[in-house]
Amino acid sequence: MIKFFLMVNKQGQTRLSRYYEHVEINKRTVLEAEVIRNCLSRSKDECSFVEYKDFKLVYRQYAALFVVVGIDQTENEMAVYELIHNFVEVLDKYFSRVSELDIMFNLDRVHIILDEMVLNGCIVETNRNRILAPLFVLDKVAEG
Repeated sequence: MIKFFLMVNKQGQTRLSRYYEHVEINKRTVLEAEVIRNCLSRSKDECSFVEYKDFKLVYRQYAALFVVVGIDQTENEMAVYELIHNFVEVLDKYFSRVSELDIMFNLDRVHIILDEMVLNGCIVETNRNRILAPLFVLDKVAEG
């Protein structure tokens, strides 16, 4: 099961966070700082799977952004690694060449995309067209 989903820039600033288990706000800050420090300090030659406390971290870097997912011991790391790539591809398709600014200024849309893909910590959808369908409907309503 997925415990949390983070998008972080190279400076360590969190751009997106979604938790699928209750974590108090002050503990989230500490957790994010430790997780970010752990992932940013690793070289590109090292594995993208990290054992951390009672869960695993799966991360992937895209330009200046890192996507970090915390999972429990039962989740498949490769499936989550592919989920991260699929998530970025969906963002690319929707924003046509997604950037950090797209994420910052359209955070609601990014959350909708993530919510279409992951529900209660479980991967529920990977098809790009089905993931983006609700957003295209919202865009049509906003235009008309």
